[in-house]
Amino acid sequence: MSVEATLTPKTGADAQRRRLESWKEIAAYLGRDVTTVRRWEKREGLPVHRLHHSKLGSVYAYAGELDAWRSERAPAVASDATALDARQASEVVQNGTHARRAAALAALALALVAGLIWIARDRASIQPASANGGIRSLAVLPLQNFSGNPDQDYLSDGMTEALIARLSTIQALRVISRTTAMQFKGTRKAVPAIGKELNVDAVIEGSVQRSGDKIRINVQLIRADTDEHLWSGTYDRELQDVLALQSDVTYGITRHIEVAVGTQSGRPVAARAVAPVVYESYLRGRFELHKETRAGLEEALRHFQAALDADATFAPAYAGLAATQLALGSVFFGEPPYEARPKVFAAAGKALELDPQLVEAHVLLAQTLARDWRWAEAEAEYKRAIELGPSDAGAHAGIAYWFLCQGRTQEALSWARRAQELDPLALHGIQIGWILFHARRYDEAIRELRTVLTVEPENQFALWFLGFALIGAKQFDEAIQTLEKTASVSHRSSAVLGVLVQAYASAGRREEALRILDELHRRRKTGYVPPAAFLNAYLGLGETEEAFVWMERAAEERSNIMQFLKVHPFFDPLRGDPRFAVFLRRANFQ
Repeated sequence: MSVEATLTPKTGADAQRRRLESWKEIAAYLGRDVTTVRRWEKREGLPVHRLHHSKLGSVYAYAGELDAWRSERAPAVASDATALDARQASEVVQNGTHARRAAALAALALALVAGLIWIARDRASIQPASANGGIRSLAVLPLQNFSGNPDQDYLSDGMTEALIARLSTIQALRVISRTTAMQFKGTRKAVPAIGKELNVDAVIEGSVQRSGDKIRINVQLIRADTDEHLWSGTYDRELQDVLALQSDVTYGITRHIEVAVGTQSGRPVAARAVAPVVYESYLRGRFELHKETRAGLEEALRHFQAALDADATFAPAYAGLAATQLALGSVFFGEPPYEARPKVFAAAGKALELDPQLVEAHVLLAQTLARDWRWAEAEAEYKRAIELGPSDAGAHAGIAYWFLCQGRTQEALSWARRAQELDPLALHGIQIGWILFHARRYDEAIRELRTVLTVEPENQFALWFLGFALIGAKQFDEAIQTLEKTASVSHRSSAVLGVLVQAYASAGRREEALRILDELHRRRKTGYVPPAAFLNAYLGLGETEEAFVWMERAAEERSNIMQFLKVHPFFDPLRGDPRFAVFLRRANFQ
C-alpha cells in the first residue's frame, strides 16, 4: 500500500500564489493521477478554480491553497490512498527495498501523521503498458520546476538530462535525446501532438520540487497516441541521495514498459551518496555548458572544478570538464588543440577510471582519440559507448564522423541518420550536410544545410558548412555571401576567414582574397590562428607550396582538419603529389 508524506517547500508569497494551469499540473504537484485529483475535487473539497468561456471552461489551482488543503486533509488523504491501493496493484519502495505490505502501511501512516520522515516510494501503476501494446520508444519531457524559484531551473533541467541518460542505456528502447526533449520546455502542446511529432509510443512528464536539502520528483508515464496515464510515481529523498533517487525513478519506469531491459530488469544497484554542494555545482556546470557560448563554457569550467574540489571522486564532473575543454578547442572558440586535447584526455580518462559505465566519457574519449589519429582505439570507444547507451545520439553521431574520416561515407550517413532518429529536433542536418559535402554530393548537402537554416538562421556551423558546399558546387557568389554572414555571426572567426579567402579566390576576386589573408597574418602576430585557416586560404589561391607548408604545421599540432585528410574535397588538387601520401601515412590512414 502507499501513503504519501507531505513535502512542505520553502515558499514565499509568490510561490504560494503560483498557479497550476491544468489538471495535469495539479495532479503532478500532488503526486497523483488526474482521475484521483478530480475525485478529490468533487468529494473532498480540493480547491480548484474554474474560468468559464463561451465555448469551454479551464481549471487552475494555487500551490499555497493545495498545500493548506493537503495539511488539513492529511488523514483523509491517507485514507483515500488506502482505498485506492485496495483497488490497484501497488508496492512500497523504501530505501531501495520492498517492505511487507502490512508493516509498510502501519509505518508509513504513522510517518505521514507525524511528518517526521521522508519516504522514497513508487506509487501504484494506473494501467499496465501492455494494455494497448508494448512501449518501444519514449521521450522524457523537461521536468517542471515546482520549487517556486526560477533559479532552480538548473536542477529540474539537470534531473531531466540525468533521467534521459539512464533510460538511454536500456536495450530495445529508443529514447529521444536531451537536445530535442528540451525544446518542449514550457510547451502547451498536447501529449498526442508531441508523440506524433517525435514518433514515440509514450512520454514521461513530471516535476521537481526542492526544499532545503530535500527533493521530490513526480513522474507520469503517458501513452502518446491516447493521452492515457499508464503509471505515476512520487519519490522523496535527501539531496545527497540524488543518484539513488535517479536510479529508483528509472527502475520505476522500466518496470512499467515492455522492453527487453536485460540486467536493468532487476532492482537498481546501490548508488553512492553525493554531497548537495557537489551535485549542485555539477548541475550548474551542465546548465552553463549547454548555453554553447564562450562565457557559458568558462562558467561551466568553474562549476565543474568546484564540484571536483569538493569531491575528487565524482565521475560525472570529470566528464563535464572534458566536454567543456573539447568545446573550447573547437574552431569558434579557438583554444589550440595542443592545449585543449591533453585536458580532455585527462578528464575523460579519470571519469572512466571512476565509472567505466559512463557513456558520455567514452564518447568524449573517442572523439579525442580520433583527432589524435588513434583510429582503432577511437572505434573501440565509440562501440563501447553505443553498447552502454544504445539510445545515445552523441555516440551515434560520433561514430558517423569516424566512418567519414575513413572514407566510408555511406556508412557515415547511416549512422548520422540514426542519430537524427534519436534526436529529431536537434540539428543533425548539419552533420548530414557535412558528410554529403565530403561525398561530393554538393546539391544534397546544400539542401540539407538550408533546411537547418530555416530553423536556426544564424547557426554558425550550418552557415560555415554551407559555404564549403557552395564552393564545391562552384556557386561562388552565394558562397561569398554565406561566408560573409558566417564571419559576422562568429565574430570573424579565423577558421571562417580562411574559407572566405578560398571563396573570393575561386570567384576570381583575388584582391579581396588577399586582403582577408593579410588580416589573418596580422592576427597571427598577436594570438593563435589555426593552421587550417591558412591551409584553406592557400588552397583557394592555388599556391601549392604554401599549402604544403601549412599542412605541415597543421600536422604538427594535429589540427582538427587533418581528420578529413582522406576525404576532404579541398585536398583533391594535392592528391597526386607524393608529399600528400606521406601525410596520409602520418595520420595513420591505410
